[in-house]
Amino acid sequence: MKNALGNFALVPLLALATIPSTPDLGKKEGMCRRGESGPSFLVEVDGLKDRKGNLKLEVYPANDEDFLQDDNILIAAGKTFRRVEQAVPADGPVELCIRVPAPGPYAVSLLHDRDSNRKFGWRVDGIGFASNPKLGWGKPKVEKAIARAGASPTRVRIVLNYWRGLGMRPVHKE
Repeated sequence: MKNALGNFALVPLLALATIPSTPDLGKKEGMCRRGESGPSFLVEVDGLKDRKGNLKLEVYPANDEDFLQDDNILIAAGKTFRRVEQAVPADGPVELCIRVPAPGPYAVSLLHDRDSNRKFGWRVDGIGFASNPKLGWGKPKVEKAIARAGASPTRVRIVLNYWRGLGMRPVHKE
């Protein structure tokens, strides 16, 4: 159900006004621990353009209203939001792990923040989603970004897309 603003689900306006934006939201809940066997995604990162900057992996509820919603809004509403950030390793394969609260479907996004400014810059950074959809000029539909977590770590491969020519696409053809 939408409130008077037309696009926020039953979130108190006071909470929206007083919660400062912070890049650490969802990190504690998303961090995997060595040997942990509960529900999580092990994300293989494919198609890095280069080895600079940071990677930011985020998990959202698997619905259109909450997909890529502001993290403050999701957390204030008691909804699932998880984030893991790490520097891009200098070499070798890249894999990130992110915990989820329970088995089930989640929308998953991955940002290659090449300039480390913690924002997506479409001419600089790379972006990818769980089902590796072809990207257009806007965000993909949530059903194109969903992965289903099992009761134990679930492997997901995400191919990054970068601005090339007239749109976003992988650096290397598959």
